[in-house]
Amino acid sequence: MDAIAEQIVSMGFNCVRLTWPLFFITDNSLGSLTVRRSFQRLGLLEPIVGIQANNPSIIDATLIEAFQAVVSSLGENNVMVILDNHISKPGWCCGLLRWRWFFRGPKQNMNDWYRYMQKGAEAVHAANPNILVILSGLNYDRDLSFIQTRPLTLTFNRKLVFELHWYGFSDGDAWVTSNPNRMCGKVIDYTMKTSGFLVDAGYPLLVSEFGIDIRGTNVNDNRYLNCFLGVVAELDLDWARWTLVGSYYVREGTVGFNEYYGILDWNWIDIRNSRFIERISALQSPFRDWAHVSTRNHGITHLIRLLELKGSNLCLQADESGTMAKLGINDDGSNSKWEMISDSIMHISSTLKNGKSVCLDVDSNNNIVMNGCKCLNQDNRCDPGSQWFKLVDSTRSGKRRKTLGRIRFNH
Repeated sequence: MDAIAEQIVSMGFNCVRLTWPLFFITDNSLGSLTVRRSFQRLGLLEPIVGIQANNPSIIDATLIEAFQAVVSSLGENNVMVILDNHISKPGWCCGLLRWRWFFRGPKQNMNDWYRYMQKGAEAVHAANPNILVILSGLNYDRDLSFIQTRPLTLTFNRKLVFELHWYGFSDGDAWVTSNPNRMCGKVIDYTMKTSGFLVDAGYPLLVSEFGIDIRGTNVNDNRYLNCFLGVVAELDLDWARWTLVGSYYVREGTVGFNEYYGILDWNWIDIRNSRFIERISALQSPFRDWAHVSTRNHGITHLIRLLELKGSNLCLQADESGTMAKLGINDDGSNSKWEMISDSIMHISSTLKNGKSVCLDVDSNNNIVMNGCKCLNQDNRCDPGSQWFKLVDSTRSGKRRKTLGRIRFNH
């Protein structure tokens, strides 16, 4: 356990969202079951040997005691823990037809949500007034829009967090079948209306689940991720990545199931895709110190602006397509002015003196260059990812500081 906790920290993460089933508490026959007996009942004898060797202190502990030991190990390694009551009966989660309660599916409704979420929040607060209370929404944790017109009624304040789930598959295969710019703009609009508004209202919003097949072969996932990372950077959201695990003892009847969304490889030893870790590392520290920010206007804008180098009179200037980006003296020319364009509002475009438009782009060597703006029409075969940028307000100092909730441990 300690080795895994240390590895989590070494990758720049500082929080684990640890799932647990309600039957742990309500079904004594499950809660009192030992780790050894649990594996035996599943016919998984080989893992018992491994647990006996690596974590002998929990092999004959009850499942609840083992869970507590994991939480303690994470705490001893300065890793925060979110106790996520994810499901009632232990098992893999989830599909629409498998859910019979009010978070998703045909029985979801706001009245039940308010009744039970408020009662649950008060119960958690009463048990421990020093911890945060995190609430999920409806429609697979994608919709909190009803909060705008019907606020929660709670006896406590300044400790409530709302959570959002956001995957590429949340919208089926639309990232492949649609133009990525249009799809990104559409999804951003939906997200801001259903949950992003909470940020401007002053509430913490945690993207408690996002993830992709990090082998990099899923086009739908790859396009979604480019859009998602831009939104997270712009809103400076905290997030939890699903998932850490590289494999499962058993998942839906498959022993040793290989988890391609997992950060670790099948053996839980090496990082599955180091390039992915590099991509998200910039988001592992907050861009803004909210204690020193008086306003939080995150309205997405098309405004023309200068892109100046701080502490100088140099600004980014546009040039012919195929040339490297360069800095020049601000002469108030048209090639010094930039505009966010396209449905995604993530293309940074400038108009040259000859009237042609260019966009910032990233070449194969990660250099910023000028190129013609691409994928602005309805072509779904075009991928604009290399031309998607976000201009982010930042109060971040040179010393990086970790913040809440940057990994999803299990499902």
